[in-house]
Amino acid sequence: MCKTWQKEKNTKSPSPAPGRSRGSRPSRARPRLPPPPAGSASSRVLNAGPSPPSCLPSRSGPAMEVGAAGFERRLPRLRGRIRRAAFLALDVEFTGLHSAHEPSLFDSPAEGYLRARQSVRRFAAAQLGLAIFSNENSNKYVVHSYNFFLFPSTLGVTDVEFTLSASSIQFLSHYGFDYNKFLKDGIPYMNELQEKIFSQHLLAGSWKVSSALDRDVLKKVIDEVTCWIAAAEEEETMILQDLSGYQRFEVQLVLRQALQNVWTQPLGDKKVMVKKVSPQHRRLLENSPYDCCQKDLVLLSARGFTNLFQMLVEAKKPLVGHNMLMDLMHLHDKFYKPLPESYEEFKRNIHNLFPVLIDTKTVTKSIWKKCPFPRVSNLSEVYAVLGSSNLNPKDPACPVIALASHCSRYAEKKSPHEAGYDAFLCGSVLLKSAHLLLCRSTDDAVEADPSFSQYLAVLAEYLNKVNFIRGGVSSINFSGEDFPCQHPPLLVVRVRGWPGLNERQIYQEFKALCRFDVKRLSNNQFILLSNKFKHVRLVLRDYKCHPHLRVSVYRHWTHSPNVNCLLQVSGIVALWSLFAFVLGGAPCCC
Repeated sequence: MCKTWQKEKNTKSPSPAPGRSRGSRPSRARPRLPPPPAGSASSRVLNAGPSPPSCLPSRSGPAMEVGAAGFERRLPRLRGRIRRAAFLALDVEFTGLHSAHEPSLFDSPAEGYLRARQSVRRFAAAQLGLAIFSNENSNKYVVHSYNFFLFPSTLGVTDVEFTLSASSIQFLSHYGFDYNKFLKDGIPYMNELQEKIFSQHLLAGSWKVSSALDRDVLKKVIDEVTCWIAAAEEEETMILQDLSGYQRFEVQLVLRQALQNVWTQPLGDKKVMVKKVSPQHRRLLENSPYDCCQKDLVLLSARGFTNLFQMLVEAKKPLVGHNMLMDLMHLHDKFYKPLPESYEEFKRNIHNLFPVLIDTKTVTKSIWKKCPFPRVSNLSEVYAVLGSSNLNPKDPACPVIALASHCSRYAEKKSPHEAGYDAFLCGSVLLKSAHLLLCRSTDDAVEADPSFSQYLAVLAEYLNKVNFIRGGVSSINFSGEDFPCQHPPLLVVRVRGWPGLNERQIYQEFKALCRFDVKRLSNNQFILLSNKFKHVRLVLRDYKCHPHLRVSVYRHWTHSPNVNCLLQVSGIVALWSLFAFVLGGAPCCC
């Protein structure tokens, strides 16, 4: 049923803002037209859909948290800050970590990568924290930290499916993660494969609306516009309101495709003007360089956060994280290309995207050995320890880290597991660690105001080495070959009088004493591997006289089933050879 409307004449079409052209507009900026003046244009207002409920109160101020609604207008300023940065720190929060198998010390880097790849492809990136560290003057670093809420693109691409891990959701909820922002205002993103598919459908005019909510809104809009257009005269307009996100594009594309005598133009963030025009006027407007629905501009908007990812790639600034392997895998999969099966190809791709990586986990693990540094691994604990006067005395040469005004609350209140806060901690830990190593590497006092290039020089042995949580290497070298780490010797457990034991039960047996990864060797033998020598000594001592489990150091020539099989076969062959020799050498009886 068509609602009432008022009809007036519009003497001419709204013109674009002066002095603006496609070549001079900031990335993704669109021309905005003023609404028709009162009394001079036919204006009908239509609410296209219900206004979305407001999000729950969040912990961060509006300047720190960035959703889809304010993302476009922030891009030019973000680009400038990224270009001027000394380095960038990053942290990603996911909807889950491990889908099936936990990391194992028995894993080679390639095996560990394939396990993690399965998880990354199932889970989504929910929030990305970016801390931009700018070396403003001398040894002062100003930090601009942001929380970007992310949600997979729903504009004309295959509907993305992802998994939610109950434990991860509970964990993030405990630390105040705002799921309203994630679901209702998440910035869209797509990788190159998704972009290619969407671009093909867009150019062919065969794209589709994958969101059920958007389909309902479109149906309502089409019904209302079709009813209105039948009675409207040329140059009359109506205003569609409450169109959020991609709905503005979808409404315009659908109306233009279905009705040859209408033209559309966005007005503000959530409004679209619909005008009845002649076919000749429509052709002129379609060829205008100011049309915001040109295919390249629609594609640019659909890419969403991927545009900022490209800025990070183009800037080639040092990228800092803490235990950042999963972060890098999500960056590759969500914003670049689907993760390849080849581990070596993944390493090459990441190194091409980010030539300088610094994992603060790798750095601080080394500091344990060089300095009187407590063995803490939690990022917040590392930050607190490095800030203590015992390790980093407040001498004038120490780097000064100042938070920008829009994120100053991080200086007043801890916000663990908020991506922007963790990114800020990563960058701060890097500067403090680098200064500590610089002090230890020189006998004389550190010169006043050391530069960031000096910090990079003292960190040279850690560059591009990303911590590998549990596996056959301690870190993944993205700029060369991986080096195996020195694990304690393997232990072998022989089971006697305890039938039916499996790997899980063996793990539970030793769990109370210490942690081992377990792997079955044969029907009644299991291999134990730990990353701590004291655990090996402890088990050898305490299980020396166990009635059912005999534990000893693994010897390849003694315990390997393959070696035992080879020896048995060799023994049989040798026995048959001897038997044949004896028979062949016996005298013949006539």
